[in-house]
Amino acid sequence: MSEQTANQPGISAGIIVHGNRVLMVRRRVKEGELMWQFPAGAIEDGETAEQAAVRETQEETGLTVEALKLLGERVHPKTGRLMSYTACSVVSGEAHIADAEELAEVAWVAHAEIPEYVPYGLFEPVQEYLDGELAAAE
Repeated sequence: MSEQTANQPGISAGIIVHGNRVLMVRRRVKEGELMWQFPAGAIEDGETAEQAAVRETQEETGLTVEALKLLGERVHPKTGRLMSYTACSVVSGEAHIADAEELAEVAWVAHAEIPEYVPYGLFEPVQEYLDGELAAAE
């Protein structure tokens, strides 16, 4: 682990598929090339990656979700932060900008639209999960 990742908490992202779309958010402040991403935030002390994904999704979008499974972890090539990706399903609520300081926009993105939102591609286990979930719905 680099000095940077060792001193910072990991980031956990929720991969929320509902119907035939995946939830993406656009941050107010860009992180380098990252414009659109999944709801995500720092894993707090005593929290699992799955719990953080559920909490961050609720805080950012107002959507109540439950964790299904951890899809994978990596050091993000754009930010250098340790990332965890958790597949989640919607329990209740409507996605909206619940944290206006952090988010500028939320979108339910169709499978074919993902490259428009994330032109540099997704983490392979996330892409494989979405290919399976969203392609089946098309």
